Amino acid sequence: MSKKKLVLKIIIGTLAVVLALTSASIAYVYNALGKINTQPLSKSNEDLGIKENVTNTPERKDIVNIALFGLDRRGKEKPHSDSIIIATIDYSKKKIKLSSILRDTYVNIDNRGMDKINHAYNIGGPQLAIKTINENFDMNIRDYISVDFYGMEKIIDDLGGITIEVKDKEVDNINKYIIEVAELEKKPPTLLTSGGEQRLNGMQAVAFSRIRSVGNGDYERTSRQRRVLTKIFQSIKEKGVTSYTSIVNSALPFVETSLTSTNILSLGTDIFSSGIAAVEQEQFPREEDGSGEMIDGIWYFVADLDKITKYLHSYIYDDVNPPPVGSN
Repeated sequence: MSKKKLVLKIIIGTLAVVLALTSASIAYVYNALGKINTQPLSKSNEDLGIKENVTNTPERKDIVNIALFGLDRRGKEKPHSDSIIIATIDYSKKKIKLSSILRDTYVNIDNRGMDKINHAYNIGGPQLAIKTINENFDMNIRDYISVDFYGMEKIIDDLGGITIEVKDKEVDNINKYIIEVAELEKKPPTLLTSGGEQRLNGMQAVAFSRIRSVGNGDYERTSRQRRVLTKIFQSIKEKGVTSYTSIVNSALPFVETSLTSTNILSLGTDIFSSGIAAVEQEQFPREEDGSGEMIDGIWYFVADLDKITKYLHSYIYDDVNPPPVGSN
């Protein structure tokens, strides 16, 4: 396989970009990218919540941050962002960093007040969701990619499924989501019969990534989501070019982004020429950075946002992992 055909194999979080740029030719890529729903954002710092002259949020050419949102649009005109990830392309360290933001984190949303961070997407779409991330964590994100769960399901099916280690206690919850989705899609459900390492189809893998009531709540759920993304990435690398056409055709209609076709191709070329290969991941806030609280009858994760911002910036801009749990 030529290098051009592998130009973006190293992007895991920006899954739509991977699928588009691993195609057999540039002409085909442009045709495929035309299926993406492109929604430009305001370029105003004020509209995006980017604070002026913030020294700890540098505009660096070696760091590119893109917001990734996983959406569940089934029966919903205005979806919440069930998955929120900051994908960082670090050219100087030659790596991709995935920073999950817990969806229940208690933050300030413009013209709304204090609420769960995932409500921002429901209230004002990707622009307000990005503004909320930028304002609460002193970030400078200007672009996003949103992927519907339907798209993720189809990607995994086109790859022939992914292999995941399922815990026994997760089986019942996975099956509950499988039945729910199968009814909506009018398909017969294929239920899991036991835990252990097994090949999951698209519906099963998406159900696995949605589990929240088993284990350590949203902490484990975001971990499951990143495991699914990692497996998808590994599977894409293992597949030949012949598989890309079906993946692109089925997945891209479920992708929405502020990036243009030119932006995506330019980004891919830059990444390839930089030799980026590693993928790392972290989660913010961590359990010890706050606590769950009931406010007006609703559960929120109330965290020390200043501490989270410090850790997030150190990780993204200085390549320093947060201190081990219990060390501070």
